[in-house]
Amino acid sequence: MSGARRRVLPPLVAFVGFLASWQAIVWIGDYPPFILPGPLLVTERFLAGWVEGTFWPHLVTTLAEIAVGFTAGAAAALPTGYVLARSRLADRVLSPYLVAAQAVPILALAPLIALWFGTGLLARSIIVALVVFFPVAISVMVAIRGIDRRVLEMARSYRVTRRQRIVLVEIPAALPGIVGGLRIGITLAVVGAIVAEWTGGEQGLGVLINLARGSLFDIPLLFATLTVIALLGIALYGSVLLVERQVAARA
Repeated sequence: MSGARRRVLPPLVAFVGFLASWQAIVWIGDYPPFILPGPLLVTERFLAGWVEGTFWPHLVTTLAEIAVGFTAGAAAALPTGYVLARSRLADRVLSPYLVAAQAVPILALAPLIALWFGTGLLARSIIVALVVFFPVAISVMVAIRGIDRRVLEMARSYRVTRRQRIVLVEIPAALPGIVGGLRIGITLAVVGAIVAEWTGGEQGLGVLINLARGSLFDIPLLFATLTVIALLGIALYGSVLLVERQVAARA
């Protein structure tokens, strides 16, 4: 068996087994579609949603929130994580506040942010940025602290400047940990966008979930929307992996 088949076949078999088990549970339990629709019905609703254009406007809105929020959250987290790793004072001062902020559920903060900033792109992006910030910052801090001291000592022996040490030594050495944090952050960004959309608004995959389970009472559409969200998360995660390989190849 070729290497490509070894990589693709096990996940494919597991996925087919999952769908078969799901359909068997629906048939054996004789569940109605408004309780548990089968994968065949969900697939039909999924395809119909794309053909009818149901998903497109909601997907575009959610993607915009993720793009803005993830960019802002990661941009703030990267230097913060570095400062926490290199400054004991900053670590002692900022860490309690970061942990306390992370301990507060985003579902509790989302209504307040919606109250202060409305329910538009700005408020939703802020929620996404808050969700992304902590794991990325902690990943950067751990990655920077984990750099081999011998590498840093060698850089000092060559009398490199601080900027050169950061760009040429520390960032390449810490890159796997940093990118690992970005992987976590991009998946959490999807969660943050959905939670943000539950606070209000007219478009977004989270709004579509509320419509499907509420006024429309279209449970197959709800499952189809969850499928879109899952595929979106996989696609974004894969995009980060692709960027990581390109950066690693150039480093």
